[in-house]
Order: sequence, then structure tokens, then C-alpha cells
Amino acid sequence: MPTPLERVRAKVAAQKTALPALYGDVDFDATPERFTDDPKASVAPHLARKGGLDPDKVALIKAYTMLGDVVADAYAALMPKYGFRPLIQMLTTACDAGIEAVPDAPPELAAFIADMERAPDWVDMDLVREGQRLDRNAAANLGPFAIRGAFIATFMNKYAALPMALTGTLSNDTAARRVNETATFFTTTLLPGSLERHGAGFRAAAMVRLMHSMVRFNALKRSDRWDVRVYGIPIPQVDQMPAGLIPIFLMSYKIVAQGRKTFTADERARVELARYRCFLLGLPEDLLADTPQGVVDTMNARSGTLRAGFDDATCGELVRATLNAYLPPDERPENRLFDKVERRFSKVFFLRNFMNGDLAAARRMGVEIGPRDFMMFGLVALLVTSQLMAYRFARNVPGVSDLADAHLVAKLKRQLKRYGHAEFTSDAEKYRPAGTAKPAAA
Repeated sequence: MPTPLERVRAKVAAQKTALPALYGDVDFDATPERFTDDPKASVAPHLARKGGLDPDKVALIKAYTMLGDVVADAYAALMPKYGFRPLIQMLTTACDAGIEAVPDAPPELAAFIADMERAPDWVDMDLVREGQRLDRNAAANLGPFAIRGAFIATFMNKYAALPMALTGTLSNDTAARRVNETATFFTTTLLPGSLERHGAGFRAAAMVRLMHSMVRFNALKRSDRWDVRVYGIPIPQVDQMPAGLIPIFLMSYKIVAQGRKTFTADERARVELARYRCFLLGLPEDLLADTPQGVVDTMNARSGTLRAGFDDATCGELVRATLNAYLPPDERPENRLFDKVERRFSKVFFLRNFMNGDLAAARRMGVEIGPRDFMMFGLVALLVTSQLMAYRFARNVPGVSDLADAHLVAKLKRQLKRYGHAEFTSDAEKYRPAGTAKPAAA
């Protein structure tokens, strides 16, 4: 019987024969420059001083660095035949009404939907629903202030950030749309019933998954800036972990530091939600650990094997575009005020959660943080913390808990209106023209 690692390697190699039009030219036996087995050369050199990395996790991360999304990639590869918009329309119909509602549905779409409908053996949907209920508090009260800072964190490495640069996100308007789309996705998946088969969160996950596959197709086939020998596969499975599991990573790090080995009941529910949401996005179950130490080890293996590199033409421009983006839907005075407050808060949030408080490192990335930013962060943090505590208290009061949750749901729905309609698309016509910036040095 093959080992888990052998199964992953076989799955990676199978991409070449399953999708020759997309992956036929890729050498899956080669190790891309982005991967390093020397922690001192990685984005997390401190891991070398902490006893190194779990070798089994490192082997899995290396394999998954070359894996896309088998079923979604096959569907996205139909773009030359069907066109960009028809693929999106068919997927939307299949999510809302079932595959049988799509006339002459291509088998690739049927396989895509079937893969998402497949319930993993480990999932407990009651826990997922409880996780949604618990996460609504932070999403409603902290989310609008923190989303920009969390989004910036995805641009800290040139190897992982290039796909976003290729999609044209270097403009302020496009950056604002991407930030709001990200906020829309995570907010939508917290609404009651949203992750059920015909829920809005299920559909949003399918659209994000297709968008990622469209990026892979366009980067590999329609851009001369993508070098597989340097960057590997665009948006590999390992690069989706941070975005999908950031809150769980941060929580697990704290739990391990406290010496605990298990999650509490509430923590377990939040983990179940995050794992199932990532499953819907196509992440392999090997990367979805279910213990605090497992989560930490998996993330450390990814960080410890990602080669360090900050290319100002890619990372720097993405950071600046995101910082300069105006996120509110209009220029009303209250929205302009929120924009000023949120920008200051998000910069310090980014500094504290993703830069270990290193002001100099943040400045090198283009994130300038001054006394007024810290002052605003403190004021907003005080307000947000009081709101979070109030809802946590209400959750434990019989007769008040349901009312408080209904209030949070209503607040999240208002936020969704502010974020605007999310397209979750990647149109090749909007890609940054090939050759407009010098590729990262090998």
C-alpha cells in the first residue's frame, strides 16, 4: 500500500497526463527555486534555531508545492472552448440549482461539483455551524478594521505574490476590489446556512476555487513572466493555507506556547469551520491538521521551506496599492472618516500580527507607521475589545444569546452591502501586460 507521501507525489505527477494542455510542459520532478530545505534561507530563519522542522511535514509541503487543483483546473482549462463568462455562469447555476440544471454540462463541471459535494469523513456539520456562530463576533466587530492588514500579509514574499501581481492588482481600484472580495468571501461563509450544499458560502467557495484555477491557466499559458523553474505552480495548495487558516494558526501558536495539547470545545468548533471551509476551497486534507501542534508544525513547514525574497516591483507595488486603496463604497463623510481610521488600525494590526513588531522591516515593505497610527490602533482596539466582550457575555445568557447572534448576523449582512458584489473572477484581458516588470531574479 502506498504511503501518504507516495500518493501525493503520484497525484502531482498525474497532472501532466490528466491536463496536458495546461501541465504538459511542466517538469514535476524538478524542485522550483521557491522551495528551500535550508531554514536559514527561508522566510522564517528562526525555525532553524528551534530544533528544525518536522521532516514528514517538509516532504508533504514540497510535494504540494507543485500541486494545483485537479478538478477545478480541468474546468478552468475549458476557457478556450467555452469562454470566460460562460464557465462562471454554468458554475453559478450548478451551485444554486444542481448540475442537472446546466444544459449539456461538461463532465469537468460535474466532477468539480461532485468534489465539493463530497463530505469528508471527519467533518461534523454541527461543529461547523457552531464555529460560524462563534466567528461571527470577530468578523462583525474586528473584521472591517483588520482585513486590509491581513491582506497585506499575503504580499510578503515574491514567490507567493506574483500571481496577484499578474492579475492587475497593482492598481488601487483593483486592489480595493480584491480586498473587498476577500472580506465578502469570509463574511458570507459565516452566515447561517451558508455552507450547506445550496448556501451562498458554498457558491462563494466554488467561485474562489475557479478564480484560482483561472489564475493558474492564465499565468502558465498567457504570461511570459511565469517561470515554473523559479515559482513552481501558480497558487499551489500550500499557498492557500495562510489565507484560509490565519486565525487558526495564530490561535494554535498561543495554545502551544501555553503548553496545551488540545483545543477547548469552542476552539475545536472554530477549527472545524476553518478546515471545512478550506476543504471546499480544494485544500488537501493532509494540510488541514486538527491539533494545535499539528497546525503549528504544518505552517512552520510551509514557512520554513519558502525561500525568502522581497521584490519591490511585485511585493512592494502590491503593498502600496493595497495601502492606497479606498475601500468604502462611496465618498460620504462617514465613509471617508472610516477610511482614515481603518487605514491606521490595519497598519498596526499588520505590524503586530505578521511582522513581530519590527518597524524597520515593515518600513522596508513600504508600510510606514507613526505615533498617530499607534494612537488610533489603541482607541479602536479598546472599542472593538469592549464589543467582543459584550457579545461573548451575551452568548452565555439564556434568552439573550439568540438575540445577540441575530444582531451580529444583521451587522454582517450590512457589511456585505458595503463590500459590494464580489465577482471572484480572473479575466485574462485584465492581466498585467507581459514584460511590464522585470521578473524576479533566479
